[in-house]
Amino acid sequence: MTTPPDDIPTDILLEVAIGAGKKAGALLLDYARSGFRVEHKNPINLVTDADHAAEQCVIDHLRSQFPAHGFLAEERGRVELSPSPYLWIIDPLDGTTNFAHGYPAYCVSIGLEHRGRCILGVIFDPSRDELFTAADKCGAHLNGRPIHVSDTTALGSSLLVTGFAYDIRDTPKNNLDHFARFALKAQGLRRTGSAALDLCYVAAGRFDGFWEVRLNPWDMAAGSVIAQEAGGRLTDFRGKQLSIYEQELVASNGHIHEAMLNILNENPASIAPST
Repeated sequence: MTTPPDDIPTDILLEVAIGAGKKAGALLLDYARSGFRVEHKNPINLVTDADHAAEQCVIDHLRSQFPAHGFLAEERGRVELSPSPYLWIIDPLDGTTNFAHGYPAYCVSIGLEHRGRCILGVIFDPSRDELFTAADKCGAHLNGRPIHVSDTTALGSSLLVTGFAYDIRDTPKNNLDHFARFALKAQGLRRTGSAALDLCYVAAGRFDGFWEVRLNPWDMAAGSVIAQEAGGRLTDFRGKQLSIYEQELVASNGHIHEAMLNILNENPASIAPST
């Protein structure tokens, strides 16, 4: 790149990220057709050779254009320390358990942080050929068309989505209490198995709200930009500004956000069905 390292136009960054996401997505489809090897990080946390191959694919593609940039990836962590103000945050296969079981709900997630702030997100769902993109102050798009959060105003009319951490069997902070509360308050609940897609679906108005605990930066980096640029509101459980380096996330269309926070923070003894 001849452009100064701290002054790269957004359209160039987005174009390269899209290329990396689509290339890795095609690789995942090849593995899904031809087969893959599964390993276990713990009894319910899987990783496949497709995860590793897709991660290498994304890093190689980005590094070919931005060799000075930093990288934080799910399988390898911080790839290398870099003085660059740009940090690519990568989940090469969000929804590995789905992928391993042949359930077509997984994606490639690529976020870009600049001086500590997420400014760009690209999430590609190869099974549905859906490309979600967003950049700071440029709006959010699905396959090039603008998307926006829903206009649902009542929690009782909302379709919500959540997820559960891989250590659900070992920690009391396993989200089951929150799930029970929302089950009695919302119109419906879903669990897709991909936090990145959940955020995209909030952005596209398919879900009205999403919450989860024990997330990682690569689960949130890209999707948080997409949901924010689509008009969504994102905070932690106390309503404070989201940090992708904390583990709690609430994302909504904004209208139901306070109601969601109330449910997440209420006394369990006060649970009662909506009337």
